[in-house]
Amino acid sequence: MTTKQTRSVGGTGLLVLAALFLALTVLNSVLFRGVQLDLTENHLYTISEGTEHILQKIREPVNLYFFYSDKATRNIPYLRTYAQRVRELLQELVLRSDGNLRLAEIDPLPFSEEEDRASQYGLQAVSLGSGEPIYFGLAGTNAVDDLEIISFFQPDRESFLEYDLAKMIYTLANPEKPVVAIISTLPMTGGMDPVTGRNRQPWVISTQVEQLFEVRNLDSAATTIDEDVDLLVLVHPRMLGDRTLYAIDQFVMGGGKLIVFVDPLSDAQLPQDFASASTALFEDRSSTLEPLFEAWGISYDPQEVVLDQANALTVNAGNGQPPVRHLAILGIGPDGLSASDVITADLSSINLGSVGHLAVAEESDGPQIVPLVSSSDLAALVSTETLKFLPDPGALQDDFVPTGETYVLAARFTGKLASAFPEGPPSAEDESADGAEHLSSTEDVANVIVVADTDVLTDRMWVRADNVLGQRLFTAFASNGAMVVNALDNLLGSTDLISVRSRGTFARPFDRVEELQAAADASYREQEQALQRELEETERRLTALESAKDQENLLIISPEQQAELERFQQQKLRIRKELRDVRRNLDKSIEDLGTTLKLINIALVPLLLSVAAIVMAIFRLRRRG
Repeated sequence: MTTKQTRSVGGTGLLVLAALFLALTVLNSVLFRGVQLDLTENHLYTISEGTEHILQKIREPVNLYFFYSDKATRNIPYLRTYAQRVRELLQELVLRSDGNLRLAEIDPLPFSEEEDRASQYGLQAVSLGSGEPIYFGLAGTNAVDDLEIISFFQPDRESFLEYDLAKMIYTLANPEKPVVAIISTLPMTGGMDPVTGRNRQPWVISTQVEQLFEVRNLDSAATTIDEDVDLLVLVHPRMLGDRTLYAIDQFVMGGGKLIVFVDPLSDAQLPQDFASASTALFEDRSSTLEPLFEAWGISYDPQEVVLDQANALTVNAGNGQPPVRHLAILGIGPDGLSASDVITADLSSINLGSVGHLAVAEESDGPQIVPLVSSSDLAALVSTETLKFLPDPGALQDDFVPTGETYVLAARFTGKLASAFPEGPPSAEDESADGAEHLSSTEDVANVIVVADTDVLTDRMWVRADNVLGQRLFTAFASNGAMVVNALDNLLGSTDLISVRSRGTFARPFDRVEELQAAADASYREQEQALQRELEETERRLTALESAKDQENLLIISPEQQAELERFQQQKLRIRKELRDVRRNLDKSIEDLGTTLKLINIALVPLLLSVAAIVMAIFRLRRRG
């Protein structure tokens, strides 16, 4: 065969391969349209079952407007990568909504109508050094013109991206305000104080909740909870009667959501006037939901308070004394706040006072505990009696010995729960009150949040009020209010929304490369230390040789010193060469790993997909034949 013929055959082969590649590509796009295979570790491209249910329950169209400054971010690769992640998830949600979600992507250029529209929706413009404002947010509207926004997609909230989107869609698809019922034995609401005879300002947290939800304040002796109540909040439940406990129990058994704030020693229970407060110091200031907690498998001792040396806050000791760290007044930072639960993931700090601790009862087969707020391991327990009559907070440090344990201060309890009243209502009167059927256990998975502190709700623990031109302005110095609102918002978002898991991060580190680098660094440090030891040993020997010389030969290098120096230089060169070999082998290992990955991504995966497409095509043709 001539050279010309060889070239012709080679060219024809290349054309055939190119045509085959195009045919297989078209075949893949036809046969696998809408088909996904998610092989990522955390299933980043698979939406949760709860999100699927939310999308299926949309009854009226929801409009989503994705504002993204595409041109302004052309030189910000990490933001563009995350924007593609958001875009793909939005498109996936639209695809699975049966036409009930409508998505529009808008690039709000400077001084354009689109920028005015983004600003009108309340989206946040951020400048990242490019000079142009960058918009990267989402606005959503429903049929009655309700508006929900995500002002800016923060990359550090990537693990909650699906939850944030599902929550927005759920809120727009269910526009009615949920009903929150509150049973509190503490003066959370405004009005006249019967003790002092003065008007009482409502707690800030109470005002915030009333702005966001429809709130009903129930009496602590209430024996029924209306069917339209979506969430029940108990604050410092003290001396509740059996009929009230039964109503709470049946509310939870029927699928109602519950948040409980109990306390081993509540300062919020103390009256505002000094005379009454001094008398109340001797009273029992604890609260518990013991009959229900015991049946549900929740362990809580109202006689124990957590002391935490690492998280103790500095307080004013009074009487001209210098400020002192109070081991029972705690400021829990990010290390003690769960980063995997949406309630506490973005919070900076939670302040608590005389807080108890929670666990699952050892003998219980009931709920699972998900810690939300935890102490450090420099913590210990003390009785409430010790704190009740404590003249000097500094005395807590005198005999303080950490147990080394971490105590759960607030938690989410999930699972199947059994009724605290297995025999039915506590009296015949309750059974005939409304004819409701007694429930002996929860049908679905219950979701109960318990916080072992009530002082966390008081203004003094998290917010400062200032009077400006006759108006009260509030400045939060802790995230207590945000935690409470997050908890309410999360539990009120339906079982589907609660079940939406936090996703793994999209940016995946090269674990194998990091392992290689760590091993090489360890080896490098080991050999570096060996060099240092040999250097020190050589210097010691040189010093010994120097001290052995007489005064006449101080400036003369002896044969022993010369031999020692030469030996050291040779050892130094050898070890340096070994260090270079370690680095060279590291680079080679990483390059080999990269070559393998390229081979898999470029050749093996397309080949497998092509073979699968051909097999499927042949199978379909045979079935038709």
